[in-house]
Amino acid sequence: GIAFDHYTALLWFNPNNPVLSNWLAFTQEFSSKFGVFDTVVEAEENLFNLRMHDNERFTTFIVRFKREAYETGWNYNALQFALHRALPQRIKDVLRLVPKQTTYDGYKALITQVDQCYWEDRSENMVPRTLWNTSGNTNWQAGATNGIRPSIPANPANPAPRFPPGQGVPNTN
Repeated sequence: GIAFDHYTALLWFNPNNPVLSNWLAFTQEFSSKFGVFDTVVEAEENLFNLRMHDNERFTTFIVRFKREAYETGWNYNALQFALHRALPQRIKDVLRLVPKQTTYDGYKALITQVDQCYWEDRSENMVPRTLWNTSGNTNWQAGATNGIRPSIPANPANPAPRFPPGQGVPNTN
């Protein structure tokens, strides 16, 4: 990279430069020319400001989180606190209802389960209602779901939807 090229040129054309023999001079020059030298402080700030977006999957987010967490050197208790702080409210709301996890790995596994359930439920509820029979007639609408029957949304106008013969809850009428 650029830093390598800079110091290679310095070695060739100015080998007696104090930056090459004095650690403090090197770190000061390196920071001023190429950015942050203290990667731990930078990682701590990044972790403090990191947030999982509401439309983001936990499996994607945890990769970003771990990248910063690794650099901090924090213990698991501190990482668990930072992880909780970064979660969206939709996950925090569910975590209030379940038993607390005592380990960092257990906490990540629990969050993974909660997030997977959220996305499964979201994908089931995004199926267009026109695919389901809510009109009281026993014929399926066009666009059947290849034998997979997601849960039918509640319909106050038709509280007992009819299923096609051989699928779903038997018709008791």
